[in-house]
This record gives sequence, C-alpha cells and structure tokens, in this order.
Amino acid sequence: MSVFRRSGVFGRTTRRRVFDAATAVSAGAVEAVSVGLWFALVAGSRTTATALGGVAVLVCGTLVRTRIVAAAVDGWRVGRGPRRIGLALAVAAGWICWLLAAENVGSPAGAIVSTALLGAGLSVLFALEDAGCRPRSADADRLASIVPGFLLALGAGGLLRASWASGWTIVSPPLPLGATAVVVRIGPLQLGLLGFAALAVTAHRRRLRRLTAS
Repeated sequence: MSVFRRSGVFGRTTRRRVFDAATAVSAGAVEAVSVGLWFALVAGSRTTATALGGVAVLVCGTLVRTRIVAAAVDGWRVGRGPRRIGLALAVAAGWICWLLAAENVGSPAGAIVSTALLGAGLSVLFALEDAGCRPRSADADRLASIVPGFLLALGAGGLLRASWASGWTIVSPPLPLGATAVVVRIGPLQLGLLGFAALAVTAHRRRLRRLTAS
C-alpha cells in the first residue's frame, strides 16, 4: 500500500511540475508578445496614438500574465480592482522609463544603466504581486523576486542592444514549399526577442516554483 501511496505522490508532483512549466511558458510568451508589440510601436514614429497604444498593450499584457500566474497559485488574493490595475500601470511606466533612460543616456552605458534600474523596479513589482499570492509568513525568502526581476531586465537589455545593432542578417538556404521556395531571414531584433522570451519564461518559472511550493 505504501508503494501505491508513493506512486500517487510522485504522480501529483510530476503533474504539478508539468503544469507549472506550461504556465511559465504561457506567462513568458504573453510577456514577450506584449513587450515586443510595444517595442515595435514605439520604435517607429512616436505619436500620441502609438504612445497610448503601447501603454494599452503593456497594461493588457500584464493583466493577462497576472491572470495566468494566478491560475497556477492557490490562495491568490490580489484584488480585481484598483490594485491590479495600479500594478499593471506601474509595470507599463517602468518599461517606458527604461526605454527613455536608455535613449537619453545613449549606447552602451544607457543599456546598462537602464537595465539595472528596470531590474530593480521589476523586482519590487514582482514582490508586490507575490505578496498577494501567499501569506508573508509562508515566504521565508524576502529577496526571492530579485532574480526573476533581473532575468527579465537582462532579456530587455539584450532586446535593446539588438535593436541598436545593424548590418547583418542570417539567411537560410531556399526551402522548397510546393512550387515556390521560402527564404528565412533572421535579424538582430528577432534574435533579441527570442532571447527575451527565453529569459521571461525562466523568470516566471522561478517565481512559480517558489509560489506553488508547499
């Protein structure tokens, strides 16, 4: 009978890990899509419409990502009203300040300074989000949000440096597709976005590993 009990425990543990991994991938994908769309909007001509559209994309992306994480965490206590909206607006403001600081300081110091500031800001915001997931008495590590915050900021720094790079493109050999041939072109921005997505998944995986721990 003890063997069956252990099998049940191992099965629940495996399902929990798979579910957390899938949640981290979903949260990281939403983070990458929202930040990528915002970055694409503001990288072109900056008008009032693009600025407002970019803020809307960041806020919506943060709300969706928060909902995804909430689905994986028992005892989620972040309210649906002003607190969630306020945190989402704070995240959007952090991304905007990050980009403005990087552009005003200039490359390469701008990317380093703004990335460090973004990492600190995201760490604080993640800590505020995490505080609504679990009671403070259940969380012995007060600095646990620093690593996810700086992982996400590091990916943002790579995305910024990639957007400043130019002059090279990876071109695949022609790939036959029916009667035509397809050529895949990958530039620095695409690689930067892929790196950002990978670090976003890693950051949210670390958060979920701690938040869902029994």
